[in-house]
Amino acid sequence: MAPRDMDRWLGDGGMALVGLLGASLQRYGVDGEDLGWVEGEFTPGDVACNPHGLVQAGVHATLLDAAMNFAINAALEGRDRAEATLEIATELVRAARAGTTYALRGDVVRLTRRVAFAEARLTDAQGRPVSRATATFLVHRASDEAASA
Repeated sequence: MAPRDMDRWLGDGGMALVGLLGASLQRYGVDGEDLGWVEGEFTPGDVACNPHGLVQAGVHATLLDAAMNFAINAALEGRDRAEATLEIATELVRAARAGTTYALRGDVVRLTRRVAFAEARLTDAQGRPVSRATATFLVHRASDEAASA
């Protein structure tokens, strides 16, 4: 399957908050199992950090959630889309600091008709984990609209 054209959503992923926090989604695709992925970067500024220059946990969760959502939408066809995050678990492994650039990646782990399972991670320049998340998303299928009409 060819990846859905998500080029217009590159950058902030369609969420201004992602850009304001210092993140940018830059590349995406679909692997051999028709599972989507996205890669980007995060360079936190003052708005993403506490007074000590450390990124707040909620910022990690926001960016990881956005990356997973983007990866799911990259894997879907037509007007199908990720509709809502049903559950998310986030782990912070080491501190993220203002002004440092981190790699951001989201991947679809499993995609069913109504639910998608995804994971995302933030890593430092040495590839060490900084934070990660797993989540379950509700999938909206356009064919369900037609069936109920």
